[in-house]
Amino acid sequence: MTNIMGTRQVCELARRSGARIVLASTSEVYGDPLEHPQTECYRGNVNSTGPRSCYDEGKRGAETLCADYTRQHNIEIRIARIFNTYGPRMSFQDGRVVSNFIAQAIRPSNNPLTVYGDGTQTRSFCYVSDLVRGLITLMNVPSAGELSPLVVNLGNPSEISVLELADLISKSVKNTASVNFRPLPKDDPTRRCPDISRARTMLSWEPKVSLEEGLEKTINDFQDRARLDPNLLTIDIVHQEAAL
Repeated sequence: MTNIMGTRQVCELARRSGARIVLASTSEVYGDPLEHPQTECYRGNVNSTGPRSCYDEGKRGAETLCADYTRQHNIEIRIARIFNTYGPRMSFQDGRVVSNFIAQAIRPSNNPLTVYGDGTQTRSFCYVSDLVRGLITLMNVPSAGELSPLVVNLGNPSEISVLELADLISKSVKNTASVNFRPLPKDDPTRRCPDISRARTMLSWEPKVSLEEGLEKTINDFQDRARLDPNLLTIDIVHQEAAL
């Protein structure tokens, strides 16, 4: 409802005011992709009735609304398909893999890190400042007078497995905890990596912050907040991974 009704309200406002829109879409529109890496032309492999489909199809529907408003009302709309993003100020309980691993790794009890599936599934992680810079650039790029929204992947094309990420975070905090494997949730993507050729060409954009540098900043932020409020380390970790 948020994606469909909310996007419609924003499009109506833009139609009345002549405003430009950037839609924060997601790599989840590609589902569990059969094409790798994912280009903006790929139409996706999404289960429309699965447990993740509300988010996936909500964003796909929002993109459809934007495309129709562009064609029918000549609204200038850009769609950012955002891949996994991380950085300081993430919630301890947002359920994404980076925050889950860090929250578990910095606990004094040295409890194991929870990995869903066998850990060979891959993701690509973009630091938040790189994403923000990409969104601003996308908003400001001159219009080419296109009759459909400009769609651009924004993410880091450096691919890493979940197990490799767990090991990297553990070593960063000097945690020797083991890994606790749990079943992979239904329809959880096995591979996820953006093709950012369009962003490089049209926006002159690509990520600048390495995963190691970004994780160091993020871990420091989590540790600082945990020192101020130790109760943050008692929150149950859940799996609710999303793109952002």
